[in-house]
Amino acid sequence: MRNKTYDLVIIGAGPAGLTASIYAQRARLDAMVLERLIPGGQILLSQRIENYPGVPLPVSTKRLMEKMHKQAENLGMKLEQVEAKGIELDEEKKIIHTLSDKKFPTLAVIIASGTEPSKLGAEGEATFVGRGVSYCATCDAPFFKDQEVMVVGGGDTALEEALHLVKFVSKVYLVHRRGMLRAEKILQERAFRNPKVKIIWRSAVNMIYGDSQVEGVNLKNLETGKMKKVPCSGVFISVGLKPNTEFIRGLIECDKKGFVKTRANLETNVPGIFACGDVRKNLLKQVVVACGEGALAAVSAEKYINKVKGIEYK
Repeated sequence: MRNKTYDLVIIGAGPAGLTASIYAQRARLDAMVLERLIPGGQILLSQRIENYPGVPLPVSTKRLMEKMHKQAENLGMKLEQVEAKGIELDEEKKIIHTLSDKKFPTLAVIIASGTEPSKLGAEGEATFVGRGVSYCATCDAPFFKDQEVMVVGGGDTALEEALHLVKFVSKVYLVHRRGMLRAEKILQERAFRNPKVKIIWRSAVNMIYGDSQVEGVNLKNLETGKMKKVPCSGVFISVGLKPNTEFIRGLIECDKKGFVKTRANLETNVPGIFACGDVRKNLLKQVVVACGEGALAAVSAEKYINKVKGIEYK
């Protein structure tokens, strides 16, 4: 039914959105999940995951997300592959507008639209995603044990990535475009003290090369214009995350970087609209965190929906 009103619409089918759907189905809510690409989310950019509780051995991220997707489907999840372009408030209802011109009226919304890693745009970057190019050291560091890798960036996240990587790898080349880092001083001090970290100043990635896997990087010195090859097995790009929040700008309160602000129950500044996972302003971007927030957002949404319907438990 084109104009039916759902209890809940979940925007995004990554770990947070799929978990929210699982909890919504268990609560017998009439819920719809909207996903612009394929279920799974940004974690699919990593080949494997080995820090998910209850999964002691490394598992492919594709397989893990397929299991989450299948579990949600078995419980009756409804999913449409459309992209949200805005949310309209209509008294107690929220109407999700999509790029395909479909509309989804609903009582409550969970925003689980995730983030996208900011890209370098260098030659070879897209080719080697999942084959040496990574956007998450916490996810992929163990797979580069005793190898030489490169981190690109100069902020807090880049240095945190580098300091995490040194626990596993033999050397980390930290490449930054400027002659000084913008990260917190304490992180800089730790990086400078670590013998495994070598900082390459005033340089940019020109090309990432290799055969079936990353074998090295061509760097351009931004002062002299000279090129040099740096052999390495992995390139960790850490030049920022871009939250997928364009479709809610002006409606939902976000921080200066665009991440959604929420209350303790994950409700936004608009009653009945909740947010969870990487799109939310939180401390840690990990699958396990996203799943926990997805569960909490669904339970909070259920309470809101029951209140709107006049059937809340008292």
